[in-house]
Amino acid sequence: MKRRRRDTKNLIERILHPANLTTACKEVVRNKGAGGVDGMKVSELKDHLDQYRSTMETEIRNCQYLPQPIRGKAIPKGGGKYRLLGIPIAIDRMLQQAVSRVVMIHYETDFSTYSYGFIHHHICFKRSS
Repeated sequence: MKRRRRDTKNLIERILHPANLTTACKEVVRNKGAGGVDGMKVSELKDHLDQYRSTMETEIRNCQYLPQPIRGKAIPKGGGKYRLLGIPIAIDRMLQQAVSRVVMIHYETDFSTYSYGFIHHHICFKRSS
């Protein structure tokens, strides 16, 4: 199979595009979930993004942003066994979502042939105005 060349120019700029970050934030808030080690609730994420977006973007562009440690939570699996669940802070979840939204558009077509779960997933992405 011939590999297509990926257009990865300005990848960080596309990830940090205001519409992409805003949509990623909305997705994390909509998914709810527990807060991470920083104690910030997912419901507080939008206000945090509004206040600190510029600082966060500068840190990322200057390779100074450091993801926070994850919070571990033991989830019962039955039979007395547990599974450890790692819970990132809401900001890191938003950034993971922002990266995923951009990267999936480029690589999904390669995976969709081999993975039923990813077929045409990018069609569901909506652009923010």
